[in-house]
Amino acid sequence: MVMASVIMAPALGFFSMKRSSRGSGKSNGITGASHGEKAMRVDKPLEELYNVRLERKVSPERLAELGVSRWSVWKTGKCKLPWDWQVDQLVYIEEGEVRVVPEGSERFMQFVAGDLVRYPKWFEADLFFNGPYQERYSFRAYGDDS
Repeated sequence: MVMASVIMAPALGFFSMKRSSRGSGKSNGITGASHGEKAMRVDKPLEELYNVRLERKVSPERLAELGVSRWSVWKTGKCKLPWDWQVDQLVYIEEGEVRVVPEGSERFMQFVAGDLVRYPKWFEADLFFNGPYQERYSFRAYGDDS
C-alpha cells in the first residue's frame, strides 16, 4: 500500500485556521450571494491541510517492508503534550489512540492502534492521550517517501 500524496500547507508560523465570524451581515464572498445568506462550507481534511499522511490497518507485509519492528518505542499514559516535529517522523501506533490538534485549529485528527502516520517537519500540535498509548517511530530524511 502506498501513502497518498497531499498538498503541502504553508509554514505553520504564518498559517491560521481562525474561523470567519458568522452572522456579521457582510457578504460571504460568493458571487450572487446576498447579505444574510449562509454558504455551505467545505473544510478540507486536516491531514491534507497539514501534509500529515495516514495509512489505516497496516498489513504485516507493509510493516515488515518498513522494518517497524526495529524502530524505537515510545509509551505514555493519559496526558496532554504540546509537540513540534523538527524532522519528518513516521509513527506506527501499537496501542491506544491519540487526538492531534494542530496549532491554531479547533479541529482534531484522531489516530488509533494499527495506524501508520507520517508527521511533517515543523508541524506543531497538542497531543491528547486518553489512556495507555504505545508507538514505534522512525525519523525520516527529506524526500524519503517510504
